[in-house]
Order: sequence, then C-alpha cells, then structure tokens
Amino acid sequence: MIVALARKTLLHEWRRFLPAMLAVAFSGLLLLVQAALVLGIFGSAAVFVDRSGGDLWVGNPGTQSVELGRPVPLDTEIWLRLDPAVARVEAFRWVDGDWRSAAGGQGGVSVTVSGIDTRAGSMMFDRALGPEQRAMLAEPDTVIVDRADLDKLGVATGGHARINGRQVRVIGTATGLRALGGVNLLASIDTAARLQDGGEHDPRATYYLARLSDPGNALQAEAARQRLNAVGARHRFEVWTRAEFSRRAVLYWMFETGAGLGVMFLAAVVCVVGAVITSQTQMAAVAGSVSEYATLHALGVGVRALRAVVLEQAAWVGASGLVVGAIGSAAALWLARRHDVPVALGWLPSLACAALVMVIALVSGLAAVRVLRRADAATLLR
Repeated sequence: MIVALARKTLLHEWRRFLPAMLAVAFSGLLLLVQAALVLGIFGSAAVFVDRSGGDLWVGNPGTQSVELGRPVPLDTEIWLRLDPAVARVEAFRWVDGDWRSAAGGQGGVSVTVSGIDTRAGSMMFDRALGPEQRAMLAEPDTVIVDRADLDKLGVATGGHARINGRQVRVIGTATGLRALGGVNLLASIDTAARLQDGGEHDPRATYYLARLSDPGNALQAEAARQRLNAVGARHRFEVWTRAEFSRRAVLYWMFETGAGLGVMFLAAVVCVVGAVITSQTQMAAVAGSVSEYATLHALGVGVRALRAVVLEQAAWVGASGLVVGAIGSAAALWLARRHDVPVALGWLPSLACAALVMVIALVSGLAAVRVLRRADAATLLR
C-alpha cells in the first residue's frame, strides 16, 4: 500500500512535483549537452588521426598532440619500410600559414595546411575525402576547406586567396575537417612544401603513417610498434598506434591546457547547481504534503515507511525528468549539428550522465526526508 501511495501521490499532486521534475530535466540536459560539447570539441583535437586510416603513426619523440609535431629525420621512412609487418608508408606534412582572402576587407586568418598523399588508396583523411576530391588536389596550388569555414575565410568554392604570400585556389569543400585551435586546409604534399613560411624547402615530413599487412590487428600493431620504437630510440622517432595517438591528443587538450581544466570545473559546477536546485524543489514538494504525512504517521505508519515513499517519489521524479531531459538534449544536439557545432556523444557517456542525474534526484530525495521531522500528529492541531 505504501509503495502504491508514492505513485498515486505523484499522479494526484503532479503540479506540486512538476518543478522538481523540470529541475531534474534541466540538470540532465545541461550534463548531456556539456558532455557532448566536451567530447566534440576536444575530440576534434584528434581529427587528423580519427579521420584517417592506417595502423601506426610515426613522429618526433615525446609529441603530445598532432599540432605539436616537428619534422622527423629523412631516413625514418626507410626504417619503417624495412619492418616485415609494414605494407605501406606515406608522409604527412604540417605547415602553419597566414591566409589572406583575395576579396579584401578582411584581416589575416591563421590556418593549418595538411599536406597529404593524393594517390588513390592513401590513408590520410581517407574518411573525409572521396577519390575524386583527392585526385583534384594533385593540381598544384589548390586546397580543400571545411564548408563551415568558408565564411570565416571569406572565400567561395573556386575562389582564390594567398597563404604565406602564395596564391592558392579553393577547389572544393569537405566536412569533418575542423580541428581544435584553428582552420584546417588540405593540400598535396608538394603544394604544402611550396606554402611553407619563408619559402624554405625542408624535405622532411612531420609524420609518417603506416599500414600493416594485417590491418586492424591489434596484436600485430603492438608488436610492430615495439620493434620500431627500439629502432626509433637510435634514430630519433617514436611510433604510436592510431588509437593511442588519438587518445594522447585528446587527453593533452583536456588535462594539460587551461581550456580543458576550465571545462572540467564547469562540469562540477553544473552537478552541484543541479543537485541544489533539485533538492530544494523536492523539499518544497514534500513540505507541501507534510499534513498528509502527519496523518499517516498518526494512523500508525512508521517514519521508515514514509521515508520509503519520499525516496520512491524522488526516483520517479528523476526518471520522468531524465526522459524529458533526453528529449530536450536530442533536440539541442540536432540543432548543434545543423549549425556545424562540434558535438559527439556515445552510449557510455550517455549512460554515465543518466546515472549521475538519477544520483542527483535520489540525493535530493534524501535531503527532502528531513522534512518528515515535521510530520508529527501535533501538526494537525495547528
């Protein structure tokens, strides 16, 4: 009877519990959207890795994130090709540039030029470019940009601009190229070499990508990584698996930069504020029913049973708020993707946010239990 009472009270007095449900929904929406933004924004730090194929990344020893790479020795490619598990090797060149739109009336924009292999079947950005787009980059002094960056760059497809003083033409657009920290442009390796600031020709690549004879074999990739790192210790290069280098870049931006720590602090604030608001609204709902609880107590219902009612009400409020928050979050994330806002949310973060919302609701219920101290029969005489 007591268990059924919790649900019946919620249905009969739904207006009293509505603010608590909306508070839970708002907390859930904030948590889910913030988690999606964190994963999307900091996940874009590894866009160069995640949007590319291959099994191994090779770069300068101690590199913490893709944009912090430095040129590796010229003989690095030879050592990679000598490994029996390596089936293909290709270079990736990183060039920092100053973009000047030909349209005029706009200041310079700092850009990153990714020099990639334009041959069919190449690994770099194979999950962002189609074969036709890759082949188009073989034309000298041409670039591809993310469609969301066209307005920022002040250019349209087919338009011209200057990078480090050299004229280039935008031959197309793609999606999923935006990286944390700046505008990313794609060009051929030869074009990127010509765009290098100051016109200095440095034949060294920033990174090498390697595809193994058994792609996707984690055991083979780990064995090859260990062999090549033993060689790299003597020849000044380091090797990471693709998943390892992606995780390395994301963790660097999340925990080694002020931006990442600021977002983590904001997440903690959201949790605290959500718990406080929800607990206050839950306590107000219980306080509004204190006379009913006092009547039950006078009829012989124990305080423990009344606490069970309040906690079940908190669980139902949390579940209802979670559903409403999930619907609102889905709408917000859809709107964000429509406007090219970097968001990403998988099942595991979603379940973690849902569990946290339920914890907030139950903790609020525990706080509301204190109101039962006033549920005494003497209350009915006032």
